[in-house]
Amino acid sequence: MQFKPAVTALVTAVALASLLSGCKKEEAAPVAQTPQVGVVTLKAQPFTLTSELPGRTTAYRIAEVRPQVNGIILKRLFKEGGDVKEGQQLYQIDPSIYQANLSSAQANLQSTKSISDRYAQLVKEQAVSRQEYDTAVANRLQSEAALQTAQINVRYTKVLAPLSGRVGRSNVTEGALVNSGQANAMTVIHQLDPIYVDVTQSSVALLELRRELATGKLQKAGNNAAMVKLTLEDGSPYNLEGRLEFSEVSVDETTGSVTIRAVFPNPEHTLLPGMFVHAQLQAGINDAAILAPQQGVTRDLKGMPTALVVGPDNKVELRQLKASRTVGSQWLVEDGLKAGDRLITEGLQYVKPGVEVKVSEATNVAPSTPAPAQATNKAADGKGE
Repeated sequence: MQFKPAVTALVTAVALASLLSGCKKEEAAPVAQTPQVGVVTLKAQPFTLTSELPGRTTAYRIAEVRPQVNGIILKRLFKEGGDVKEGQQLYQIDPSIYQANLSSAQANLQSTKSISDRYAQLVKEQAVSRQEYDTAVANRLQSEAALQTAQINVRYTKVLAPLSGRVGRSNVTEGALVNSGQANAMTVIHQLDPIYVDVTQSSVALLELRRELATGKLQKAGNNAAMVKLTLEDGSPYNLEGRLEFSEVSVDETTGSVTIRAVFPNPEHTLLPGMFVHAQLQAGINDAAILAPQQGVTRDLKGMPTALVVGPDNKVELRQLKASRTVGSQWLVEDGLKAGDRLITEGLQYVKPGVEVKVSEATNVAPSTPAPAQATNKAADGKGE
């Protein structure tokens, strides 16, 4: 029993030591630091709105060459795949029969003309009746028509190119029999300079564009509104600009799209019929466009685009965005952001709405302004991906 005071003193000492140790740990706990984020201050800038649309090239004019007289092919006078000029001879059909018909028609005309001339004198002297003279004149006119027909048939034995362009392969060879009005073409000529490019645009996008132009949200692109640029199948740009010719007056019921036709110069025949291309059409100008770096745009659980911005009190705010398309490495934002907003592009994983942050200029965004031709129709509202 003499040890109870000692035990009590020991317990008291241990309890006091534990209490002091806890106080020291509480004093050593670090104070939470304010997170630092990198921001980009958004600016309104003029932006030419373009639409990138898929399409295919089509020959400006196509001529299917067919014979207009019957006969045997004697010669082919062009190189397959080469260029031909309008009026250049392509084939020679055996003209023997038609030459003979021409000679006969010339002789018949000479005979009927002689008779009609002689009757013209005799009818004045009343040596022949008026009816006989009229018959002689009619026979002369028929002979003249027969001569013209014979001359045309002889000319048709020389098959000529109806237009200038690139001629395809020959479907007939020397010795082949051809007939006037046959279904199969002897060859086909494509005029490639200039050349058409037919692209399709959805009727929904066309209606939206017209609505924005009507409300003044977009301005017309002026004299260059009808200019079109082209990107080839391999991704390289076509170095000549085209112009818009027309758009269809009806919507394709199966695809819900409208066909738009542009014409391009093609002096080097770089574009061939049937090639798949991408055309950039200038639609209008937005004088106060907001272009937000893609690093600062994320999506919520519903797939809608969102962004975090730093408010005037240096607290984080969440914004719901409406963005229609990408422009290089940026989004064209229609609603949700405005000029002067400080968009967070660095440190997004460390902050949430309502948190106070320290602000610095972002280092993960290149200070560049993309060209309008880089715009695409990739939607950022969850509908275009």
